[in-house]
Amino acid sequence: MNATSSIVLTNFSISAAGPDDHFEENYLNVRRKESRLYNDEEVFALPDIEKDHPHSAEWEIRKGSCRRLVQYLRARHSSPQILEIGCGNGWLTNQLSNIPESQIIGSDINLTELQQASRVFSNNPHVKFIYGDIRSGMLQDRYFDFIIFAASIQYFPSLPEILSISLERLLPGGEIHMIDSPLYKFSEMVSAKRRTLVYYQALGFPEMAKLYYHHAFRDLRFFNYRILSNPKSIKNIFFHRCPFPWVCVKNK
Repeated sequence: MNATSSIVLTNFSISAAGPDDHFEENYLNVRRKESRLYNDEEVFALPDIEKDHPHSAEWEIRKGSCRRLVQYLRARHSSPQILEIGCGNGWLTNQLSNIPESQIIGSDINLTELQQASRVFSNNPHVKFIYGDIRSGMLQDRYFDFIIFAASIQYFPSLPEILSISLERLLPGGEIHMIDSPLYKFSEMVSAKRRTLVYYQALGFPEMAKLYYHHAFRDLRFFNYRILSNPKSIKNIFFHRCPFPWVCVKNK
């Protein structure tokens, strides 16, 4: 997609030529089959959700990772500029705005859910949603204290590429945070890819396996990073915390 001039519609902007129909159609079909498309009232309430919802246990985990992330960011900056890449329906973008004096941009190439985010959180003056791909050159005039990837890094084919592009948009001392996404040992990659293909085949959308990417810890070896939460630690296992690592990447 090629970047064009931004078209502002209240708290919503389009910074790309048009929707990525191939990705969005496949992604939404899978989300619908998984019961992961929510109505406006449900999105507004997230990460709180009815106990009888099929993904209520998952949302309890995401609520915990959200709480820890907000506490971390709040302690490190009094008025942060934050970009969430792959924000989907915007629930986390909205939660991040609980940090005092924060300004948050949520971006995605899923136009359907992004428009829902803009609609649901239209009364929040601290958030704005932008349709587009950061790899296309959008936001060249904007710099951020924090860039967040929450359950989204697996939709980028190259982890080093997207991290390098994101680092260019960070202010001095800024950080990238990746949460709620898997990272594998290199020896686990083949079996992980096989499981993904079997999963999407069972759902009836095998083509989605080609749009879901598996990243390894070794992809981080040239970056200045820390693992803030290891899912295999005794503490995380004991408290049944998030099964995914929380990784922070900083400017060198």
